[in-house]
Amino acid sequence: MINRLLDYVFSKKVFIRIYMGWFKSKKMNEQDFNNEEIIEEETAESPVNDKRRFDEEGERLKTDEKPEKTKSAEVISLEKQLNEARARYETAETKLVDVQRRFDQAKNNLERETAEMRQRLTKTLEDRAKQGQFNFLTTLLPVLDNLNLAINASEQDSSFEHLLSGVKGTARSFEQALISVGVEPIQAVGAEFNPELHEAVDMIAVEPENDGKITAEYARGYKFGEKLLRPAKVQVGKAMTQQATSNSMKD
Repeated sequence: MINRLLDYVFSKKVFIRIYMGWFKSKKMNEQDFNNEEIIEEETAESPVNDKRRFDEEGERLKTDEKPEKTKSAEVISLEKQLNEARARYETAETKLVDVQRRFDQAKNNLERETAEMRQRLTKTLEDRAKQGQFNFLTTLLPVLDNLNLAINASEQDSSFEHLLSGVKGTARSFEQALISVGVEPIQAVGAEFNPELHEAVDMIAVEPENDGKITAEYARGYKFGEKLLRPAKVQVGKAMTQQATSNSMKD
């Protein structure tokens, strides 16, 4: 009897445990089902806003990339012409810069060469001038020597002839010094009067055949090459008229 009672109690407990386990599993299934319904409702209420893009190979494209627009043939032609014009402009600008650089370089070289040539010419002219002065001074030394000789001779012999001879020798040596540097004396006495070479100081009555001829020289004139250093100061003959000749014969 007791054994049966224990068996009954034991079986009752087992049944209760089985029932409780079934009940809990049922509650959990209902709760999971409710949760799934809530998730489905929220998913239905929330619209999908997926802006992701994928290419043909399945790779994701960047969101900032935009599909390229197809250009028309006219636009492509205009872009090509623009690029060619830009290239020609850049080439021309490069050539212009190169030409300007070469021009500046040639200008600088020319200015430098001109300055050097000017310096050489100036130095050459200065050397020539100094050489000319040197040569002229060299020719004057004999004149000074003759003057000293004339002075010494006059101290030893005070006669007029010796003094005159010394002065004439000095004048000749000085004239030779002038000739050696290119100075030429102007012919005067017996030559025709030339206003470009002679300066008439006075006039004198002469025969008709001597009219316009120089009869005397007061100061010798000189030329240096084609230039007139000074004109010769002369006396010019003037033929008398027939009436003046008759009056002179009467007197």
